Amino acid sequence: MQSHPPINIEALLTHVPLFNGLATEEIGRIAKATREIYAGKGDILFHKGDPCNGFHLLVYGQIKLAFTSAQGSEKVVQILGQGQSFGEALMLMDKPYIVFAQALTDSLLLHVSKAAIYEELQRDHKLCHRMLAGMAMRLHELMSDVESYSLHSGKQRIIGYLLRELPDGSGDTRVTITLPTNKGIIASRLNLTQEHFSRILHELINLDLIAVEGRKIHIPSVAKLRLHEG
Repeated sequence: MQSHPPINIEALLTHVPLFNGLATEEIGRIAKATREIYAGKGDILFHKGDPCNGFHLLVYGQIKLAFTSAQGSEKVVQILGQGQSFGEALMLMDKPYIVFAQALTDSLLLHVSKAAIYEELQRDHKLCHRMLAGMAMRLHELMSDVESYSLHSGKQRIIGYLLRELPDGSGDTRVTITLPTNKGIIASRLNLTQEHFSRILHELINLDLIAVEGRKIHIPSVAKLRLHEG
C-alpha cells in the first residue's frame, strides 16, 4: 500500500468556509471524528445506496458524482474540485447516497463524522445556518442546470460552460482555458452525448470562436463568443 505523509486535519478544517468562526476546541472535536481518505484516479468512494455516515471535504483532486441508468449509460451530476464538500444534505436527512462518487484524479478527502457534526450543531446554531446556506446554494445551482437543459440549446450550454470556466480577471480579448477533465465527462455534465458535444465544438471552431488543442480551449475573442451565448 502506498504511504502518504501525515496531514494536519485541524489546520485543514480551519480553512473550510463551513467551519468559519468555530473556536479552536470546536475544530479539535470535529478533527478527532474526521479521517483522511486517499483516492487514486478511478477509485470509487461510495456507490448509490451506500449509507451516508458523514460528509466529504475535498482537499485536493477532482471527484465525479454520477449515476448509471438501467441501460448502463452514465449521467454526471457534478464535478467537484478543491475546497468543495458534498453529502451534507443526505447526512442530515439520514438517507443513503443517491449517486456514486469516483476520483477523476488522485485526490485527498476528509470524511467528517455525522455524529460529530450533530454534536456541534447542538452547541453552535450558526453552523446550522452555514450548512443551510451551502445547501440552498447547491439547490439554486441545480435549478440553473434544469433551466439550462430545458431551455438552452446544446450550443448555448457549451458556450455558457466555457464562459464560466474563464479565469478571474479575464477581459474580452484572447484567453485560453484548460478543461478540468475529459470531454466525455463534461458532455455528460451538460446533458449532451459525446458525439453531440464534439459536433458543437467543431461548429464553434468553424465559426472561429474557439480553437481546440487537447484539453486547451483557445478563445480568440471572449466578446465575440458572448454574442453567441443567447
